Parts: sequence; structure tokens; C-alpha cells
Amino acid sequence: MSSPRYNIAIAKPFLGEEEAAAAREAILSGWVTQGPRVEAFEREFAAYVGAPHAVAVSSCTTALHLALHALGVGPGDEVITVSHSFIATANAVKYCGANPVFVDIDPRTYNMDPALIEAAITPRTKAIMPVHQIGMPCDMPAILSVAGKHGLPVVEDAACAIGSQIRVQDRWERIGKPHGTIACFSFHPRKVITTGDGGMLTTADAELDRKFRLLRQHAMSVSDTARHASRQVVFEEYPEVGFNYRMTDFQAAMGRVQLGRLPDLLARRVQLAQRYTEALQGIRGLQPPHVPEYARSNYQSYAVRVGPQYPLNRDQLMQALLDCGISTRRGIMNSHQEPAYSKTGTFALPHSEAARDNVILLPLHHGLTADEQGYILEQLALLGQGGPH
Repeated sequence: MSSPRYNIAIAKPFLGEEEAAAAREAILSGWVTQGPRVEAFEREFAAYVGAPHAVAVSSCTTALHLALHALGVGPGDEVITVSHSFIATANAVKYCGANPVFVDIDPRTYNMDPALIEAAITPRTKAIMPVHQIGMPCDMPAILSVAGKHGLPVVEDAACAIGSQIRVQDRWERIGKPHGTIACFSFHPRKVITTGDGGMLTTADAELDRKFRLLRQHAMSVSDTARHASRQVVFEEYPEVGFNYRMTDFQAAMGRVQLGRLPDLLARRVQLAQRYTEALQGIRGLQPPHVPEYARSNYQSYAVRVGPQYPLNRDQLMQALLDCGISTRRGIMNSHQEPAYSKTGTFALPHSEAARDNVILLPLHHGLTADEQGYILEQLALLGQGGPH
């Protein structure tokens, strides 16, 4: 077989000289751990999403754990969520000693089906944790309606959803405002903006904000910035068991530059997604993403369902594309199908299982060129006709 014309990655972070300069400045400042750049990043992020409070942490996984812990979720409790998500969603529940209760997804949006939540509520339920999967917003009004009826807090796993929007009473609002009690974001390199790794919590609750700031730094009663600014000797206390969940100033320096790039990054992703969607209309057996009227996705990933009308099944298609230099990924995993959760319980999740097995994620990132995307679409069409690649 001849060498493929391209070598196309599934995703690439968009980083340049501005991020390098910002990190260099942080290094030379002498303040390398959580400090003034973290504070600035928090202010700017809160302003962007429209949240009263934003707290930076080391990852979205730690953000989710911190959110549930601060809400008092503990051993024996239950958190209603989806299995159809990266395993960190379920893991954050287990870190608290609690148990995830999985409900199925809407097969069109790959998000939590609000109609299934109420039946999953028990006296042990302490929170609901929907996931804005691959950047597609959940039906938050429907989820919040059920949560409000039962007095349950809602923790939004918004790991992939920076820049995504939801329509609330005829207004478009950014995910992270937040619409639930807490929203948690990721800055992993696969996300739209990155700090290498890192996370953010947003909330409208001032007391939760205080708890997050305390607990992310071993529950130290005096922050680093307050101690360094003090003109008197200060001794900190540790009133409870906390965690080392801090973000560094290096990461925050990068994050501030990335946040400034976000409008351009989002516009490019939407443009690429629109081209995919238009072209896929003409390829029998490939179903592009469904975007409900209430949502605007950031297209953190572009998910295509491979139907029985297509000549290849999902796995065969992935291999055929890889053979011609195109990297893809399978549909989002299901935690309940992983060995770590084999004893969690028995759940009927047919839509989650079908999505994992029949969905392919196509390359989509800021650096994807028009020629590269054209080549991907060309191969999808040829393979759909049973032709050579």
C-alpha cells in the first residue's frame, strides 16, 4: 500500500508564541504555583461565562470531586448521572464513597434523557450530574425542573462545553453561568482551550465558592497571596481535611491567552462542523450530529453515527480511514461497560451502548485545513460507495 496523502490528527491544541511568552513571564516572575495569574484567569473566565464566581483547579476530575464533596455527597449516597461519558464522571462520584446511578441518553444528542431521571431518584439521591457531552448542551430546563421538584442540586459536567450556549427564555446564555448549582470545566489538550491540564468550577453560591477555595489548598485558612501580602507574621490553620487541587500560575498564564483566542477558535470549529454536516447529507448511512433548537454546540468533537446502510461498520470504517492517514476515535465510552464498574449495578442503557458502538468521532480542530477536510469527506464518500481509498 502506498503512503497516505495526509497524516491527519483527531485533535490538536492551538498554541503559539503568545502562550509561550505568557508562560515565560510567569516563570521569570518567581511565582510558579497558584498566585496572581490564577486569580486573573478566574476573574476573566467568570466574566466570559457570566458566572458570579469561578475557581481554578488542577483538572475537571478534581473539579467534579470538589463539587460533590462540597455539597456533602458521601458514603452510601447516590448521584444520578450518565454512563455515556469519560470515566472521570463516574470516578468523581466514587471518590466521595457514593454510587453513580446511570440513566440512559437521548440517542440524538448523546446527553442525559431528562424523562428518565425521576424514576432513578431514591431517598439516597444527593445530586444530579448531567454531562454536556462533546460540547452539546443538555436540556437543562427539563433537568432543573425535576431537580427542583425533589430539592436536589445539579452539578453540570461541562468538561467539553466552554463556549457552548443554551437558550433560556429566548435568551442565549453560555454554559457555565451556571444554570445548575455548579458547573465544572476541563482544560485538557483535547478541549477547545487548554492549560496543559486544569479545570474550573463556576457557581452563583458564595458559600460554595468559599468552600472550593478553602478545600483546593488542603483547607489552609490563609491563602498564599494573603500570607505574602501580610505585614505581620501569619500562621495558618487546617480546620478540615482538604486536597491539593491547585492550578499553577504557568497554566493560568496560558489559559488567559487561550481565553482571548476563544471566539476565533469557536468560529473555526463551527465552520468546519457546518462543512461536515452539509457534505454528510449526501452520504447514505452516515448521520451527522443533531443540534436541538435550544442549543449551540462548540463542536469540541464531531460525532457521526454509522448506520446499517453504510457498507462498513463503525470499526471497519475507522480502520479504513486510518489506512489512508485519518485518525478517528470511537464514540464516547460507557463506564458501566468497563471492568472498574462491572459490580456497580445492572442498568438498562440501550441507547448508551448503541452510541458507544456505532458512533465515530472525526478530526476537528483549529488547524484542520480545507484540503485535509476535503480529503476526509472524499474518503468517506468513496468508502460509502464501496470504492477504493
